[in-house]
Amino acid sequence: MANDILARLGGPGGSKAEGGDGCEHYRRRCRLVAPCCGEVFWCRHCHDAAKNDGEADAKRRHTLDRQAVKEVVCAPCGDRQPVAPRCRTCGVAFGAYTCMVCNFFDDDTAKEQFHCAGCGICRVGGRENFFHCDTCNCCYTKDIQGSHVCVQNSMHRNCPVCYEYLFDSRRNVSVLRCGHTIHKECLDELLTHSQNCCPLCKKTVGDMSSTWRRMDAT
Repeated sequence: MANDILARLGGPGGSKAEGGDGCEHYRRRCRLVAPCCGEVFWCRHCHDAAKNDGEADAKRRHTLDRQAVKEVVCAPCGDRQPVAPRCRTCGVAFGAYTCMVCNFFDDDTAKEQFHCAGCGICRVGGRENFFHCDTCNCCYTKDIQGSHVCVQNSMHRNCPVCYEYLFDSRRNVSVLRCGHTIHKECLDELLTHSQNCCPLCKKTVGDMSSTWRRMDAT
């Protein structure tokens, strides 16, 4: 039914190492100071879970702009300081992989993180395995570089089933034969109920071009 082209990453997210620093999403040695609310969190996902998903007051809900972060708090020594690859006080590296554009730190380099200038964010899976399509305005696996159907800003929209924004989703995403995109698990659910047409254009999804694992590292 589908030709699965997966980035080389064994699971969703980088879990906290036993006895190490970080959260359920990433292993790192600094916490981010959110410029929007002034509170401190391990990562933007932790911030958004508390300040957006878990906020009862709709007017106060907000998400963290990763590139707007200006300060971090060193986990080992507690020094609050400007964003940098290393702590200015104790010298510890905040992450084995560091991106100063995304203010992103992660010790789990097995994810093969890389920053895509076209996407404007960090991805995972190894730069050599992906290409950036300027029309679709996102990264796809090289396996479909000459065969996929281009759709303008294909990933810059919500999943047609669960309505989660696809571009920086950490869940697996499928590229359909028609060029539209959808979460893999949402597609699987549709196929389970014998709904084998794209929810957007109604073309069959029986011969999908590719399925790619979520690539947003940050």
